[in-house]
Amino acid sequence: MSINISSLLESRTACEKADAADPLANRREEFQLPQGLIYLDGNSLGPMPKKALEHLEQAIRNEWAEELISSWNNAGWWELPQTLGEMIAPVVGAASGQLIVSDSTSLNLYKTVHAALGLRPERTVIISEADSFPTDLYILEGVTSTQQNIQRRLVGVDGDSLEELLDENVAVVTLSHVNFRTGELLPIEELVKKTHDAGALFILDTCHSAGVLPVELDKWGVDFAVGCTYKYLNGGPGSPAFVYVAKRHQQAAVNPLSGWWGHARPFAFEKDFQAAEGIIRFQTGTQPVLSLRGLQAGLEIAQAVDQKLVRQKSQRLTQLFLELVASRCGEYGVILQSPTDPEKRGSQVALHCLNGFAVIQALIARKIIADFRAPGIMRFGFAPLYLRYTDVWDAAEALTDVLKTEEWREERFQQKHEVT
Repeated sequence: MSINISSLLESRTACEKADAADPLANRREEFQLPQGLIYLDGNSLGPMPKKALEHLEQAIRNEWAEELISSWNNAGWWELPQTLGEMIAPVVGAASGQLIVSDSTSLNLYKTVHAALGLRPERTVIISEADSFPTDLYILEGVTSTQQNIQRRLVGVDGDSLEELLDENVAVVTLSHVNFRTGELLPIEELVKKTHDAGALFILDTCHSAGVLPVELDKWGVDFAVGCTYKYLNGGPGSPAFVYVAKRHQQAAVNPLSGWWGHARPFAFEKDFQAAEGIIRFQTGTQPVLSLRGLQAGLEIAQAVDQKLVRQKSQRLTQLFLELVASRCGEYGVILQSPTDPEKRGSQVALHCLNGFAVIQALIARKIIADFRAPGIMRFGFAPLYLRYTDVWDAAEALTDVLKTEEWREERFQQKHEVT
């Protein structure tokens, strides 16, 4: 499929007209964005919704400072993981009662992998991708290190495709919806069917898709899913993640991290664990209330927008950037790493450049924020709720100028930081 953006490629004025006609244009005002800054890093950390300050101030000044411990009841603190889970559910195509906000993506992946293995006790293999986000692979290493009979197979190492690795020994397949480096979008419904046909269960990592493109967990038949909230859901740095457990598995699935928030009667303070009914059993320990309250503002925005409109604009933004860069930057050693087909691309464009780190630093100095992933990937994330077509035009112009003038060679742009 191709996206027709020929008119936008003609001039910045054409992009201004597209911004004026954009049905999502008014959403930009809901975010706190520094003046003159072009933010292309929403695939790492979304900007702050303005209403987050209201939610946090209410939680700090009134609920914590004045009401103190009574806010667990009176302000709904105890139920926040469920309340927010119900807000995310329609954004990722999940019916009520299947999703809860709790802990981190890594912990939730650990929970769901163990739960899936428990539902397939006669099977001994986990499949993932060699190019998965590293924490996903680290978690699987942790699982296999504690269960000697469990083995890990990786697409890209042990075979070239999922089909090649599937057999009667596979218990669970866990894949990312969008590749964090390249932005490649996987055909999840098709992969879930192949997994189920082989008798295995499927876990989906939605960190780079939830909130920016349509996700249909129920429709696709996904068994478990995890996702973060600080990227395209704009929940704030380190905001709690979410976990989805399909209703059909909730009675039998066991959470290996059986903490008191997942207990059937947490305030009975019983010595033995008895799991709560439904999705609540996938909670573990006490949840960070202030982070949950900050997340609420981002979810209110996500609930209010049409994900199909978001996806349409996302494809246009990425295609515009991709084509502008292709026509201007090829002679400077920049190589596209993302799929050219917009149907196979998430909401980011990845470019390879030998001096990518320094180039990104030079862009940041110009107030154009993107990021770098070793060994040479420059990542540009396109969040349609606050990005404009003119932002894309200006970012492509700046990238071209940085490469043409070799501004990136300046000493100040060679300094490596802890976070890239």
